[in-house]
Amino acid sequence: MTTVSAATTRALEIRTDLLTRVAQAHDASHYLLRPEAVARAQDVPDVVAAFAEARRRGLPVTFRSGGTSLSGQASGAGLLVDTRTRFTRVEVLDDGARVRCQPGVTLRSVNGRLLRHGRRLGPDPASEIACTIGGVVANNSSGMACGTVDTAYRTIESMTLVLPSGTVLDTGAPDADERLRALEPALHRGLAGLRDRVRASAAMRATIAHQYSMKNTMGYGVNAFVDHESPVKILEHLVVGSEGTLAFVADVTFRTVPLLPAASTTLLVFDALEQATEALTTVTDSGARAIELLDAASLRVAAADPLADASMRAFATATTQTALLVEYQATSAAGLEPFEEAARAVVGSLDLATPAGLTRDPAARGRLWRVRKGLYTAVAGARAPGSTALLEDLVVPVPDLTATVRDLGGLFAQHGYDDAVTFGHAKDGNLHFMITPRLSDDGELDRFAAFTEDMVGLVLGRGGSLKAEHGTGRIMAPFVRRQFGDDLYAVMREVKALCDPEGILNPGVLLTDDDEAHLQHLKLVPPVGTAAAGDLAAVVDRCVECGYCEPACPSRTVTTTPRQRIALLREMVTAAPGELRELERAYEYSAVDTCAVDSLCVTACPVGIDTGKVMKVRRAQRHGVVVQRAGRVAADHWGGAVTGLRGALGVVDLVPTPLVTAASKVGRAVLGDDVVPLVGPDLPGPGPRRVSPGDRPAHGPASVGVEAAAGASVVFFQSCMGSLFSPAEASPSPGGVGPAFLALCERAGISVAIPEGVEGLCCGTPWVSKGLTDGAAAMAERTFDALWAATDSGRLPVVSDASSCTHGLEGVGSHLVGEARERFERLRVLDAVTFVRHDVLPALEATGLDPRTTGSTLASLVLHPTCSSIHLGVVGDLEAVARAVADDVVLPLDAGCCGFAGDRGMLHPELTAAATRAEATEVAAHAREHGRADAYASSNRTCEMGLSRATGEDYVHVVELLEAATRA
Repeated sequence: MTTVSAATTRALEIRTDLLTRVAQAHDASHYLLRPEAVARAQDVPDVVAAFAEARRRGLPVTFRSGGTSLSGQASGAGLLVDTRTRFTRVEVLDDGARVRCQPGVTLRSVNGRLLRHGRRLGPDPASEIACTIGGVVANNSSGMACGTVDTAYRTIESMTLVLPSGTVLDTGAPDADERLRALEPALHRGLAGLRDRVRASAAMRATIAHQYSMKNTMGYGVNAFVDHESPVKILEHLVVGSEGTLAFVADVTFRTVPLLPAASTTLLVFDALEQATEALTTVTDSGARAIELLDAASLRVAAADPLADASMRAFATATTQTALLVEYQATSAAGLEPFEEAARAVVGSLDLATPAGLTRDPAARGRLWRVRKGLYTAVAGARAPGSTALLEDLVVPVPDLTATVRDLGGLFAQHGYDDAVTFGHAKDGNLHFMITPRLSDDGELDRFAAFTEDMVGLVLGRGGSLKAEHGTGRIMAPFVRRQFGDDLYAVMREVKALCDPEGILNPGVLLTDDDEAHLQHLKLVPPVGTAAAGDLAAVVDRCVECGYCEPACPSRTVTTTPRQRIALLREMVTAAPGELRELERAYEYSAVDTCAVDSLCVTACPVGIDTGKVMKVRRAQRHGVVVQRAGRVAADHWGGAVTGLRGALGVVDLVPTPLVTAASKVGRAVLGDDVVPLVGPDLPGPGPRRVSPGDRPAHGPASVGVEAAAGASVVFFQSCMGSLFSPAEASPSPGGVGPAFLALCERAGISVAIPEGVEGLCCGTPWVSKGLTDGAAAMAERTFDALWAATDSGRLPVVSDASSCTHGLEGVGSHLVGEARERFERLRVLDAVTFVRHDVLPALEATGLDPRTTGSTLASLVLHPTCSSIHLGVVGDLEAVARAVADDVVLPLDAGCCGFAGDRGMLHPELTAAATRAEATEVAAHAREHGRADAYASSNRTCEMGLSRATGEDYVHVVELLEAATRA
């Protein structure tokens, strides 16, 4: 890593190591260019320094944020500047009417902050979970419902630009145009001249009027010369959709649009394409907010999706049928009624293949939308290994939609793309299609080139645009001149020369004179093989590198992301021997060791890849027989091991922290930092031993009664983490969550059973996460046997007091075989927050101990949902218990996996520091604005430790707070 002086007290970080350059080369497109260097910019001076450094090295510059763009505009072979990590500030203005945000923040994050104001951003791309504001502006994003009215171009108010020269310009300043004239006179003068030239040409004005009557992201937005007068406003709007080729957008202010939370949805299926497209005008006029077209191939795919609406089964053999997925939206249920009335009249007048009705039910609507949103998952997930999931878009005037869909289907057949599906935003004439070519094969590449040429001719022949939403990128850059004509193409060339006279910004993107540029720098996707991913290799091969997994990844700003972990595996398949050795060495720390294996990536992955599991496989592969045997021994003697660890923590607690820290650093240097934890002042002392059958001492603030299984209502499986680590200093329950849970059950009149030998049992997560497969299997067998007996052969539910342990117990069955695995399916495993919400709280209310009725609630509480609670689907239960404890419950918008991951936070504290940075910042900001909360809570001891370290606040289990609030 090298540093370059910026106009600040620190230096710009520039990395040139192979792993960083290879990992950052991959984005969601089917192009691949490896950068010479990667810079991580934190502020505007860093960007200015990056321009200067690129110029010094003779390198072009490409800005990268979310990397979700599909057309190759986020890849470059020079200096790649990462703006996702630090450019993440959001400022809500005028009660949500406007919002100022930086390019690295995701669209979902911005909309989350606007939610309480009843507002949202205008653009609504399907990639909102991962796409960032930088890409929204750079691509002039739109989406399913925003049409041509609420796009980035139409809702921009102002932005701060950094030009390649280093000039910084706030286009919203009152004197912005004069500043542009003074700082960049040639640019100001040139834009004014181009404005006058365009306006003086009737032909150019007519072309612009036609082109921008549709969604259009081809070339530069030359409509800016017609729509705006001053050069600074023209520049501002030219930058929208410029794909990083004119300037860097340091921040942008949007005008927001009203949030429309009330929705009603229907699926209209017609016997023929013509019937569907002929109905578009009528359906649009009824007030439909979104109208999605699905061709017969799409319906066949949807029919095979078990999660889609059951009505889709009838279309398993569809040949001509076409559907319109229609949604009406309003600010309230009452406001939705007029739209529904109009919709019913329209539906009743249509000749449909199947009956259709409107539904407001969220579950039913979700199943209908699954028909549309599940297409990408189904087609991309089922493609052959080594092929590319290529999703393209185009737009034609709505009257030409029927012929275009039909002719496009003919091109698929002609060129052998039999698995292609066509769908899109029908009311805008905007179509998407997906094909799966194997670009590594020369014959298939020739076929793809021929198909592209025919498709271009088809769309332009219909008066359409080759790009409606996804940006020109590299894939359509050779065809910009053909679409706009020589005169407007010349204007675009002059715009580029005026803004970027040295041509250092993203060359080859958006404009090119190379007719075959779209066939160069193609990304190949070789199968990773079982040596790299074990039995999960076929699952890994499904990855489309979309990047949806990245915002949830705790290591995303410190080492690598799930997308990059998989991309690196692919790169190692074809790497030269020297590069392979270097990548393999670096991969161990950057990919395997610093993966929290929390598996939140799978919750966002459209093709269902759990990269955390893949990293567990990698950990298992590097363990030899001796290590696996040691894991088995630890499992067989877990009770003694926990006792020994508790004893060691007791000793550590008595030794001065500097001595312990120094000793742990020596151990890490000798044995490795993935073996010896870094011990600091925040390491808790030992916790109380776990409650065993027959125990009746006071383990907490109330006496604990443990009943025999015959008379019990529930089996309590206390986490060993609560025994290993003492409760937080701020805990109102001295014994921690286990005794607190038992005390609550006693007050609620619920009898509890404890499994025999619980002190030697575990959910298995420590072995699974470390890839110790033999130990995981041994512990699974013993734990299941004990639970099977304690639950009376599955009659009683099992409750665990730590969400990660609950999640681990749910996975025990995967390590069992034969009858044991079948029996395990009969066990019902619940997290403590779920049991407390549905069983304990109602009983407490009946006995008059509910804090909400006794007046013993806290005023405020900050809550952290763990990754395990997300996997378990119990975040709602966690929040419900918190609301029984506190009047005001705050869930930080930036809450995510803390990265502590059992012992990862002690082995690699940099992981937890990076994972919690955004949430800690938000918690601190809330404290500054509203004062410190009365309590900070979660549902897992090690996660509480991680959040306490990050925020400086003592996090405790929410059940501990409830126990304190219900004391007589």
